[in-house]
Amino acid sequence: MPTIKNYLDPQTLASVGSLQLRARLVVEGLMAGMHRSPYHGVSVEFAQHRQYTPGDDIRRLDWKVFGRSDKLYLKQYQKETNLDLVLLVDASGSMAYGSDEVAGSRWRKFDCASTLASVLAYLAVNQQDRAGLMLFDDALRGTIRPTNARRQCRAIVDALAQHELALGDNELTEAQARGSRAALFTGRGTDLGRLFDQIGARLTHRSLIVLISDVFDAVESFERGLARLSHRRHDVVVVQMMDHAEIMFPFRSSAEFVGMEGEGRLRLDPAALRAAYMRTMREHLGRVEDITTRFKYDYMLVDTSAPLGAPLSRLLLKRAAANEAATRR
Repeated sequence: MPTIKNYLDPQTLASVGSLQLRARLVVEGLMAGMHRSPYHGVSVEFAQHRQYTPGDDIRRLDWKVFGRSDKLYLKQYQKETNLDLVLLVDASGSMAYGSDEVAGSRWRKFDCASTLASVLAYLAVNQQDRAGLMLFDDALRGTIRPTNARRQCRAIVDALAQHELALGDNELTEAQARGSRAALFTGRGTDLGRLFDQIGARLTHRSLIVLISDVFDAVESFERGLARLSHRRHDVVVVQMMDHAEIMFPFRSSAEFVGMEGEGRLRLDPAALRAAYMRTMREHLGRVEDITTRFKYDYMLVDTSAPLGAPLSRLLLKRAAANEAATRR
């Protein structure tokens, strides 16, 4: 019998075919009391009431309403009701990579990213916040406008589940022809500069943007994009999604390496390249984190071989604490 802890383990999640079920298992596995929305803003201008749910801040309770109706309601404020959650999920070729195979299925970066996005959408809509989705590679490939309607979670989950990573012109392998999730293929590249230009024109008011991507693009393009979002006063969370093998480079024997965004194939000796690879990867991850934090945005590195619970809980707690601090000011 799986425990709550097991629900967050990638070995368990990879064996679950339904994205909706995977997301629900992760939500169930989050720490008790993590029910407050991490997306709410803070303002002194009252907007509306919302029914109390366990874990909400009791300081927001409207005791006058309780005295009249014997029911618990929270006060919500104008900024709280105006902040949208926009999930940017990378669907480029490199997101199809996965080194861990479970029950004949490969746990890809895209699988982990879509699970995380579904969880965040569920949490937002459950707190009556609006959530939307944008899928991208070298351009936007699918958009769901933000709303807090109950059917929105299902719409986002369905879009992620049905989306196929764009295939390149390379010949399909036998496994790909059978439609196996274990297939390794090349697809479109990533163009974050173009992405930020496109979303900047679509988002007409301040939003919380969660970028879920391996950020395999020029960091200069990434930096310019964050600068545009900062100028427009959007809030941003960068979730850098990496396979464990990409971080640790455990390969030892000579093998053919495939560029998953059209770079071609090369037979290489990993042992001879490991030191240079590790140095380059550390520099890239460090620069992405440094750029993100320089704009005072949140950054989270996700290793797809590790449970989602710990980094996700830390992120939600950090944002909840920041909102509490802003409330006290």
